[in-house]
Amino acid sequence: MKVAIIPARGGSKRIPGKNIKPFAGKPMIVYSIEAALQSRLFDRIIVSTDSEQIAAVARQVGAETPFVRPVELADDFTTTADVILHALEWLGEHGAGEADHTCCLYATAPFVHPSFLRQGFDLLLQSGAASVFTVTSYQAPIHRALKIEEDGHLAMVWPEYELTRSQDLPECYHDAGQFYWLDTRRFFADKKIYSHDARPLILPRYLVQDIDTPEDWLMAEAMYMALRALGKLDHHLK
Repeated sequence: MKVAIIPARGGSKRIPGKNIKPFAGKPMIVYSIEAALQSRLFDRIIVSTDSEQIAAVARQVGAETPFVRPVELADDFTTTADVILHALEWLGEHGAGEADHTCCLYATAPFVHPSFLRQGFDLLLQSGAASVFTVTSYQAPIHRALKIEEDGHLAMVWPEYELTRSQDLPECYHDAGQFYWLDTRRFFADKKIYSHDARPLILPRYLVQDIDTPEDWLMAEAMYMALRALGKLDHHLK
């Protein structure tokens, strides 16, 4: 059995109602649910939430909300791994059977595409890794990062790379914040999303946008609408 778990708590502070706030014409969480449905990968698509408003939206578009997430798992300190474990344990305790593979799909990932989910699952099987997740490259070499010291002056974080040519620096990547595929048995054993043998699914930077602040939201929505108007959202699939 393959299960998608979409964490979506109701207490977003920086962007109130973030998970169901309209984004380019749809509640934000709908993009993730639709991608999961269209991938045709999952036996169950479950939204883990403490909010009845979020649950109602999720059910309207085809996801399940079989439980209310406990209060102790709906605060600012709850980890994604905690939420996944709770959902999987709930399924096991309520006779739903064991999931062989689990995909944690974030509710705020409007650029996610069904093909990404399929590619991630294929990579998990082919590699034999415990986890696969989306990454994208940094725009500039992180080895040239700057920091502001207490007295206000600029300093390099890694001054040893000051004279190293950009083309001689290794390309670095960061979490794209879309989804994590997990071998469920190994996840239960380690309780880690970032397994020691994790594999990357590399996405183009124009399809990745963190959405943590109102400014992020405006940028992501503008990017999405511009790419949609240009017919570029599926360009990478051709």
